[in-house]
Amino acid sequence: MVRLYRENRSKFLRVKCPDCENEQVVFEKASTTVACVVCGRVLAEPRGGSAEIRVEILAALE
Repeated sequence: MVRLYRENRSKFLRVKCPDCENEQVVFEKASTTVACVVCGRVLAEPRGGSAEIRVEILAALE
């Protein structure tokens, strides 16, 4: 029996809201619209397989 090991290809991203400067963690493949918890601005929208990130990405978390 052969076991295949798949590397996790999806990441969490730390993003920064341009309106209120809040930093928030967003899943790279979000299936729902992600809004800032402070001001409500849309940070990411689903687009097929991965989300369209609409703000600055600060870091990719492992």
